[in-house]
Parts: sequence; C-alpha cells; structure tokens
Amino acid sequence: MMYGIGMGFGMVLWWALIIGGITFAVYSLGSSKKGSSKNNKPIDILKERFAKGEISEEEYEQRKQILM
Repeated sequence: MMYGIGMGFGMVLWWALIIGGITFAVYSLGSSKKGSSKNNKPIDILKERFAKGEISEEEYEQRKQILM
C-alpha cells in the first residue's frame, strides 16, 4: 500500500518539475524581450526624446548630425 502512495508522489513531483521548467523557460524568454528595449540605438533614443517633446527640433537635428 505504501508503494502506491510513493509512486503517486513521484508522479506529482515529476509533473511539477516539468511544469516548473516550462514556466521558467517562458518567463525567461519574455523577460529577455523586455530587456532588449534597454539596448536602444542612440538614434532611437533621440527620436523618442524628440517625440516626447523633451528636446527641440533644432537640438534634435544637431544631435542627429553628430550621431550620423
């Protein structure tokens, strides 16, 4: 009788490890995509700042010329 309970626990543990591994893989892939936005090219950052109104058009053009 104890053998049956042990086998059931082993199966539950095995499935928990599989599901945990899949969850970890999905989470890792999702977080790596989010992290890639931190590695924007300088010109992209400049465009974002201009779009947000943080810098003027003159300043945008000057900095764009420097980066190009």
